[in-house]
Amino acid sequence: MRETPLVKICGLRRREDVVMADEQGADFLGVVMTSGFSRSVEPRAAHALMDGVRARPVAVLVDESADEAERMAEALGAHVIQLHGREPPEVLESLARRGHWSLWKGVRARTVDDVVGALDEYRGLADGLLLEGWKEGVVGGGGVRLELEPEPVHEHMSDAQYLILAGGLPPATVRAAVARFRPDVVDVSSGVESEVGEKDPELVHAFISAARSASSAAAHPSEQEAPP
Repeated sequence: MRETPLVKICGLRRREDVVMADEQGADFLGVVMTSGFSRSVEPRAAHALMDGVRARPVAVLVDESADEAERMAEALGAHVIQLHGREPPEVLESLARRGHWSLWKGVRARTVDDVVGALDEYRGLADGLLLEGWKEGVVGGGGVRLELEPEPVHEHMSDAQYLILAGGLPPATVRAAVARFRPDVVDVSSGVESEVGEKDPELVHAFISAARSASSAAAHPSEQEAPP
């Protein structure tokens, strides 16, 4: 069981932000590898971003084929592949066979039924669910807060899966969100930016400090190791 959540800083585009977030103590560093988004990074530039960092790189992808997902994850040196589109279970099954990375599936949830549906669809395939709020036309990174009651979510989550909480988590609100949802990982992108794609060191420090000051000890009683 983790007493405090791990922290993922996402939407990283600049080497100086990667180094800063790593030095501040982030556990995961997320890079949007799929093209067409405001924080997208080309695969050929991705590996240099992560050179020498301690934190685990996360390749954030949207509706890529298994072949493209593998290529992008390898370009980044990803420890985690985070899938944010409508990827069928077959893509996760294929990726699970191809590498040693963990697989996180993003879910924009309006109701607990959305969470249950994702758990059923990706059972045995996704190592974790990343939950964020739903907004029309937004795939991910919209900063939409999850508006669900936490207990029904935990009732359906397996102890073998990790809960990653994202969306609407600036430094001012993350402590309360951690205390309420007891996630394994908290994920932030726009909430620690001064401009789109530019991370603010003071906000990153404040977010990590706030997240780790809130107890999540009741999250997964049977787990004593860090998420993959």
